[in-house]
Amino acid sequence: MSDKELLRLAAKAIGIGPVCTYEKRRNCLRIGSRESYSVWKPLNDDGDAMRLAVNLGIDVNHGGSGVVAERRAVFNFPEVGVCEGFTSSEQVYTATRRAIVRAAAEIGRSMP
Repeated sequence: MSDKELLRLAAKAIGIGPVCTYEKRRNCLRIGSRESYSVWKPLNDDGDAMRLAVNLGIDVNHGGSGVVAERRAVFNFPEVGVCEGFTSSEQVYTATRRAIVRAAAEIGRSMP
């Protein structure tokens, strides 16, 4: 799945919108109107990723060389779990953000 699609589905899951456009250069979504928008980039911004995890009840666990982001089944939403690997300590933050966004995208995909 492309970063654009991941971000759009994650935004759907958390109820962020309206989405103006995907900005490839900064790997983010512009949220709001064309005249007045904010940039949402949970794949690159720790704060946006953390807010996404907290608002959706996503638990994050770190293992030896991977990050697991999961949410137990809640109401009509199925259980979600994804794993993102990393090979160095510098990659753990990137892997954590990506695991959170991937889990959120799965939640968004299951929504009507």
